[in-house]
Amino acid sequence: MIWDFQNILILLVFAGVILAIAFDLIDMMLAGLIGVSLLVMGGVLDGRDVIDVFAVSNGAIALLFGGMVVARVLVPTGLFDQLGARFLRFTRGSGKRFVLGIVGMVVPLCAVLPNATTVILLAPIVVRTAQALKVDFVGPLVLMAILSNSAGLLTLVGDPATFLVGSSIGMDFGTYLKEVSLGGVLAVSVAVLMSPWLLREVWQTQRELPAHEPLPKLQRPWFCLATIAVLVLMVGLFMLGDSLPFPLPPQAASVIAAALALLVLHGAKVESVDAVMRDVDWKTLVFLVCMFFLVDAFAETHLLDLLSTTVYGWFGAHLEPVALTILAAVGVLSSVLANIPVVAGMLILVKGFLVTAQLVPEEALGSLFTAWPAHTVPVFVAMMFAGTLGGNATLVGASANIVAAGICRNHGEQLSFGRFLRYGLPITIGQLLASALYVLTMFWLPGFH
Repeated sequence: MIWDFQNILILLVFAGVILAIAFDLIDMMLAGLIGVSLLVMGGVLDGRDVIDVFAVSNGAIALLFGGMVVARVLVPTGLFDQLGARFLRFTRGSGKRFVLGIVGMVVPLCAVLPNATTVILLAPIVVRTAQALKVDFVGPLVLMAILSNSAGLLTLVGDPATFLVGSSIGMDFGTYLKEVSLGGVLAVSVAVLMSPWLLREVWQTQRELPAHEPLPKLQRPWFCLATIAVLVLMVGLFMLGDSLPFPLPPQAASVIAAALALLVLHGAKVESVDAVMRDVDWKTLVFLVCMFFLVDAFAETHLLDLLSTTVYGWFGAHLEPVALTILAAVGVLSSVLANIPVVAGMLILVKGFLVTAQLVPEEALGSLFTAWPAHTVPVFVAMMFAGTLGGNATLVGASANIVAAGICRNHGEQLSFGRFLRYGLPITIGQLLASALYVLTMFWLPGFH
């Protein structure tokens, strides 16, 4: 029965957590923990659910955790002090060059690094440059988060939600480049084209900068070289791990890189491992795990199964309207919920629909099925676009957004839900419209993908 006590409790807790975050009534992590606690006390979640949730979430959490550790170990190298000085010189006091410089820094890195990792690495540079130009750094940091999410579509490992969908259907790195990457280029282009309008004051700024001072020197060149080598190794494993004799998924590569980075740190005696671990953004990781629990509980209401049957009743086996519906629905859901657990839940719905429509065998509901017919792939691509780009709309939509909010808070500024929405919503609408055209093109021109 759909409307029994536990299902009503799940829906109320689900809505309560989101509203509490949206109206800034309570800290995001605390809201998530309270929500999970209520579900445990209500008998909704038990030990089996814990195992299921960690089985689904461990890849995304490990990917993010490893990136955070590697980024933090890079801090005492002095590399970012030098990059920050060079970036300020590049701007020549121009807000326009500042914004375009952010694009140039973020997009290439997010093609191969998790988006939240890129925000952690580059945020100090953006903050210092904004302060030197005497402009508010909140808008540029929001743009950085949005660009990092958008550029995450360029490769399979750029965004955890995209990686979750791709890995669930057996899509490898090379196939992703052919199927999805051009859509990532379109998404980034939309954000760049809208930046002069959304960041008008920053874009129009022109300051007289002081005479160039000597660039900061690297205090520990060998330590810097070793940590960069670890970063390069991580990126290499992201790209080539699946082709090794012992296939290495991105989350494993991320954890290995984190271990190596900490080993280098320990050997160099620069600072303690404890200091690095204290600086890991545990609040973001805990919040994401809580969201996985909430989505897992939602799945237990069997509303997703009902929705699968409903979608089939509406559209039959016609995949084009299904893909557009998924694009819109997941885009909206990802704008108010963390996109990773939303995508995890919607995968159940989409696979259930494809089985109901008899387009794939029932074995497709299992985690090992990879023989997806080519004409079903655009439906999953639509989910990738929606899960990744929908998260651009609001503060809680993506881990990079949450990380950016934490950085603002650490520098004395509050990035509220409403303030993020002013930047994120217009860009998200434009990106989802462009994505709809891309997905339709995949259906209309089979050779296109």
